[in-house]
Amino acid sequence: MKEQKKYILAVDLGTSGPKTALISVYGEVIGSEFKDTPVILYPDGGAEQDPQGWWKAILTTAKEVIGKNLVAPDDVVAVSVTTQWSGTVAVEKSGKHLMNAIIWMDSRGSESVKNILKGFLKIQGYPLFKILTWQRLTGGAPGLAGKDPISHILWIKENHPQIYADTYKFLEPKDYINLCFTGKFTATYDSILLHWVTDNRNPSDVVYSDKLLKMTGIDRAKLPDLIRAIDIVGPVKDEIAAEIGLKKGTPVIGGTPDVPSAGVGSGAVRDYEGHLYVGTSSWISAHVPFKKTDIAHNFGSFPSPIPGRYIILSEQESAGKCLTWLRDNIIYHKDELMLEEDAPDIFKFLDKMVERVPAGANGVIFTPWLYGERSPVDDCNIRASLFNLSLENTREDILRAVFEGVAFNARWLLEPVEKFMGRYFEYLNFIGGGANSDVWSQIFADILNRKIRQVKDPIYSNARGAAFLAAIALHHIEPKDIPRYIQIKAEYTPDPANRSIYDALYKEFVNYYKAQREACARLNKRKAGACSVQKHNQEEFF
Repeated sequence: MKEQKKYILAVDLGTSGPKTALISVYGEVIGSEFKDTPVILYPDGGAEQDPQGWWKAILTTAKEVIGKNLVAPDDVVAVSVTTQWSGTVAVEKSGKHLMNAIIWMDSRGSESVKNILKGFLKIQGYPLFKILTWQRLTGGAPGLAGKDPISHILWIKENHPQIYADTYKFLEPKDYINLCFTGKFTATYDSILLHWVTDNRNPSDVVYSDKLLKMTGIDRAKLPDLIRAIDIVGPVKDEIAAEIGLKKGTPVIGGTPDVPSAGVGSGAVRDYEGHLYVGTSSWISAHVPFKKTDIAHNFGSFPSPIPGRYIILSEQESAGKCLTWLRDNIIYHKDELMLEEDAPDIFKFLDKMVERVPAGANGVIFTPWLYGERSPVDDCNIRASLFNLSLENTREDILRAVFEGVAFNARWLLEPVEKFMGRYFEYLNFIGGGANSDVWSQIFADILNRKIRQVKDPIYSNARGAAFLAAIALHHIEPKDIPRYIQIKAEYTPDPANRSIYDALYKEFVNYYKAQREACARLNKRKAGACSVQKHNQEEFF
């Protein structure tokens, strides 16, 4: 008798909102639904979202995709969650959140984290003794930009002491969603990482470090117990299962944040096989057989959701977001110049427009630092720019410069990542919304000088990774099986004719950062005072 195929309800909560999908244990996407969730930005570097808004959007999308009757409810064997990373949700014992979630873009904790980094013999802003301790135990250290959960928690402790006192647990977004599904307070070996309070020397048994907890001043009691990404948190609450349409007792898997889940969902799970992700943000990552840190470029290798493995974790702040910013604020901004005209889905036309412009965008260079940068520099003050514009340049030149600028930024990260590994990538599996663009795929191949493999259904790589972890947890597949379940839509090889053009422009891209970083630091120094609130709808093709 033929075995009945089983499915995972995979939740991928990005900054723009949740994609909730039904995915087979072999990575086949059956159906999905998306609902946007707004981001609240503050002029002092704050960035927040409503945790209950996340949960309501997840319930809505889960009911919609289950309600399509694409598969029998009994064949949905698990729920697995992946989310944006480096966020903080303060919750009381009942599970109710005490304030908005502080998300990965928030840099208000930059001064708070500096308070725990006081000391002598500093190396790149870190006291020698403390940085050696962090590197030895965790493989990394708190970012100076104040965007890690440790900085969020310290900022709450200093600026909202009553909320800190009332907090039962501080949770990452993924672990908050797991709490909503199960009522259980947990974190996984990978999701807790950016709190910088765990001993990661054994990736199969990550534990809290008393020494690091003392160094940071964070109470252990306010942090959740740790499990593996492939462990079962618990069953979906009966009332939630009934509301969504799942069978009673459906297990929720520990899951993993977005960067590790993308690594799994890209199919690049063998050591030294890399993937390139371009969504709202971007990164380059690979599994490696060692724990190591590159503090100069703000990345390292850390416990993977695949048990016993390490994965390189690095992130760049703005990638696909640069295109939506261009669309919403320049091309189709609703003001006196354009009151009534509807903005078309310009992403359908971008490839054609960009393709008309020669490599190098006729000399225009774009730097994509719309919200600072994490890697290869940790700089919350640097900002984006278009430079070397002339009267001869066109809108198409600017569009191509944006495409190329994101790729130059990726090359800026690629170089230290490959040095970190001690070898070059033969190819990169390309995932995220950016991988839907054929022209962008070729631009990345040319600028990175690496073969780019365009993964099929690239926007589902995070959700697919979460589904694979559930399939591993329930013994449907093994990690070594994953590459054969990944389909490659197309491959792009570097065009030698563009090599010298892009090498010259890339050199100026890096020089521009060196020339402008001090000016940006002066211009964007944080100002104290009341914060006005702006709501940004971040629905996009990423």
